[in-house]
Amino acid sequence: MLSKTIEESLNNQIRIEAESSQIYLAMACWAEVKGLEGVSNFMYAQSDEEREHMLKLVKFVNERGGHAKISQLAAPNVTFKSFKEMFEKLFEHEVFVSQSINELVHISLQEKDYATHNFLQWYVAEQIEEEAVARTILDKINMIGDDKGGLYLFDRDIENLTVTTAATNAPE
Repeated sequence: MLSKTIEESLNNQIRIEAESSQIYLAMACWAEVKGLEGVSNFMYAQSDEEREHMLKLVKFVNERGGHAKISQLAAPNVTFKSFKEMFEKLFEHEVFVSQSINELVHISLQEKDYATHNFLQWYVAEQIEEEAVARTILDKINMIGDDKGGLYLFDRDIENLTVTTAATNAPE
């Protein structure tokens, strides 16, 4: 059974994950109309992944005797000055999501809800990866600078970007 505090906190995270999916979707649309096919495909895939994160939380809440609530979402930003600004906003958002997950972990320990704590460890590891990917992309963008050829190659290569983190190499 979930405590009301845990249930409310998980429902808040459901909203955050849904908004994350919408943010990535808005970025995919912006990149697509700017001719950045690789970036848009990357963002569409990330949007789907964030929706899966939301659904995983929904199922967990319902399976633990709570009631997952689907709430109204804040509208995402749909325009950006540059693709660099877009990825900077994305990195900031991923840091925000990490802070939210960390707060959830803290609450689960305060409530002595070790099942939820265990469940959330997947999200902790996932956020390490999400931040590392965003940071790696920003590093690549900074290397490119204003080089149009570099942007072309970046757009082509981003769909195949893989970032290995300590969390992804953790022993099972």
